[in-house]
This record gives sequence, C-alpha cells and structure tokens, in this order.
Amino acid sequence: MVFLLVFLTVVHLVTLAMLLIATLEKSWWIWTDSEITDIWYNCFHDNDTKTWLCAATSDSDWLQSIQALMVLSVVFSSISFLVFLGQLFTMSRGGLFYFTGLCQAFAGFTDFAACLIFTFHRKEIFNDSRDLNKGRFGYCFILAWLCVPLLLVSGVLYVHLRKKQ
Repeated sequence: MVFLLVFLTVVHLVTLAMLLIATLEKSWWIWTDSEITDIWYNCFHDNDTKTWLCAATSDSDWLQSIQALMVLSVVFSSISFLVFLGQLFTMSRGGLFYFTGLCQAFAGFTDFAACLIFTFHRKEIFNDSRDLNKGRFGYCFILAWLCVPLLLVSGVLYVHLRKKQ
C-alpha cells in the first residue's frame, strides 16, 4: 500500500506539471517553425531580434471554453492534491480518499472536454483563411491528451486507496 501511495503521489505531481505546461506554454498548433498558436496567443518568431512576438488570440467562444476547461482542470488537480495531503494526515485509519479521487476525475473530464473541443473545432477557433492541412498539433496539445488517462486512472486509484496507518 505504501508503494501505491508513493506511486500515486508521483503520478499526481507529474500530471499536474504536465497540465500546467499544456495550459501555459505556446504550442497547441504549429503553422510553421516560426509561427505557432496556443490557447492564449498567436506568436511569430522575429529573425532580426531572435524573439517571439505574440498577440492575443481571437475571441472565439470555443477557444474561451478551452481556456476555461484547462484552467478548471489545473484547479481541480491542485485541489485534489492539497485535499489528499490534508486527508493523509487527518483522516482516520481505514478511510478512503473519495473526495481526492472525485476532484482528480473531474480534472480528467475537463481536460478531456478541452482536448475534444480543440480537436473538432479548430477551424472555428482559428477563424483563419489558411488551410489547416498546412499546420500540425503542437506538443502542448499532445501533453494535454496524455494527461487525460493519467488523471482518470489516478482518480480511480485514489477512490480505491485506503489509509492503513
């Protein structure tokens, strides 16, 4: 049981870090090596100054939904970890981590919804005349998808985890 506890804690922290990177970094969609788009900014690489020049993305309802869902996912996962630490030190022996597992599962579902919306509504989100076939998904989008099963599985494992000592 101690191994499961340590494993879940490590998975939770790694998943939380991946969620933060996926939410805050600038690589959800890559048009070219010098032009990328994320859920917050459109960025261009200026070769003269060797810096990224970024402007806010368009105000699409779908994009605002993705932003809200990703932030909610980070919040739910953070709350889940804090509640887990609190329960670990205050819960009586034999107690189950239901609330922690529920928060972690909600984080997985909100991340899943954000990824699905981005996957199926890219054209409406970008509101661009460019061909989407000339772009590709970035690593932040892939990280967000990788977080979905990790969050859901850890949520289920938290529900089954019982405090022994």
